[in-house]
Amino acid sequence: MSDIAGFWAVIPAGGAGTRLWPLSRAGHPKFLHDLTGSGRSLLQETVDRVSPLAADRVVVVTGAAHARVVRDQLPDLRAEQVLAEPAPRDSMAAIGLAAAVVEAMDPEAVIGSFAADHVIPDSAAFHACVAEAVEVARTGLVVTIGIEPTHPSTGFGYIQMGAPIPGVATARRVRQFVEKPDSGRAAAYLSTGEFRWNAGMFVVRAASLLDLLHRWHPQLADGVRAIAADPGRLEEIWPTLEKIAIDHAVAEPAADIGVVAVVPGDFAWDDIGDFSSLASLLPEPELGPRVLGDPALVHSVDSTGLVSPRGGRPIVVVGLEDVVVIDSGDAVLVTTRGRAQDVKQVVEQLRALGRTDLT
Repeated sequence: MSDIAGFWAVIPAGGAGTRLWPLSRAGHPKFLHDLTGSGRSLLQETVDRVSPLAADRVVVVTGAAHARVVRDQLPDLRAEQVLAEPAPRDSMAAIGLAAAVVEAMDPEAVIGSFAADHVIPDSAAFHACVAEAVEVARTGLVVTIGIEPTHPSTGFGYIQMGAPIPGVATARRVRQFVEKPDSGRAAAYLSTGEFRWNAGMFVVRAASLLDLLHRWHPQLADGVRAIAADPGRLEEIWPTLEKIAIDHAVAEPAADIGVVAVVPGDFAWDDIGDFSSLASLLPEPELGPRVLGDPALVHSVDSTGLVSPRGGRPIVVVGLEDVVVIDSGDAVLVTTRGRAQDVKQVVEQLRALGRTDLT
């Protein structure tokens, strides 16, 4: 896939990935890690994936605390392509700031927002979806890429597809976005064939996004446009911006007025939400657990699961099925794949105890 003229890729790189503790920490979150064994961090893989479509038009928005590491990992980006937010204000402020910066340079530009911590092995299929999404976005619609569900997940929001959009290959109108369902509703969604997972990928003209944002959250839209016009006002304006996700700020109300489309994404996708998800992405050995790190440090007898010996010490597991053992050097996590979602609770406990050195 070749470069798409007038298209900018925006990569929000935030969040602490608390369900991947102790590998992912507030000071070094999951998007900065190589979690697939590729030799590239998730952020680097994301930039690698979008660069063929956006050439040198990639903007990363990250926290001020991570900006130096982000720039170190992405030396080919110019200084102005890494925007550092002084404090987290959720996804709308981050994406809105990038949209405002791009709009100031090119009022007709289309942006695509793609999270820094997603795994998409089939770049060609991803590129084809984005190209169609850009085509639809040029008409003024907000476009999302909906992932084909592989099971009735309760961990993702869903997109209900409506009527096809004439003149394009696969895009359809969005009837509604729905929050994370219980297992019964998730199964019912899948049975209709009308629902896709919401992976938080949005493609839209930068000006259209900000104009829609102004309709429902005018102070937020005005704030990011003011920062783009005068970057010296960042520290002054940023703390006043509303803290809200792009889904709630724009996508959901825009769907209600009929200006959102979805391009079905028929490619493998994972947001590595926990260690069970991570384990499924790693090669399965003939014997023993999957290993993230040096396999010479892992010894097992009649065991399966995931082991990461990043602390440099040998790890031995005996007679355990679907075990998760993560050694980061200063902390060790032992759980099961079935309880992987609960790791977040450990981080909450450590924070309550004031153990910021571990979180």
